[in-house]
Amino acid sequence: MSKKNDLARRKRQHEFDLRREKEEKEKKAKKLQAKKNKMKVDSNSKKKGGFQVGKRKVKTKLTALAKAKAAQAMEVDK
Repeated sequence: MSKKNDLARRKRQHEFDLRREKEEKEKKAKKLQAKKNKMKVDSNSKKKGGFQVGKRKVKTKLTALAKAKAAQAMEVDK
């Protein structure tokens, strides 16, 4: 009988393969669970930046001109 066909060797190799498959499956499940949890957290806590000026929504990164217009619009509202 050749070395590769040895019963003990085949048995050990089979057990090793089973163990590796089980670890891969657990790792994949863990990754999927983490992804699901991350999606839950992101969807609940994600808030869009910006504020309301009149009927228009103004983004938080404003240019100088946009800031002046927003300030002017706020003065009109008061």
